[in-house]
Amino acid sequence: MSRQTGLDDAVARSLERYFNDLEGTQPSSIYDMVIQAVERPMLEVVMREAHGNQLRASEMLGINRNTLRKKLQQHGMLRS
Repeated sequence: MSRQTGLDDAVARSLERYFNDLEGTQPSSIYDMVIQAVERPMLEVVMREAHGNQLRASEMLGINRNTLRKKLQQHGMLRS
């Protein structure tokens, strides 16, 4: 089993639980909810693996360093 498949399965199971817990209530903003739930822990792990080096982390993520800084700031993860 690849890591991607494991991640896919974890997200799918979480969403299935979310829909079951709604008990008929209309869901909304699912996309934003999932992105927020996944993005912060992803950034935390990648920053840890990159030993806090933003350039290295941005390369690992495949995003621009400025985009990484913006996301870190949005999640309150930039050191003062």
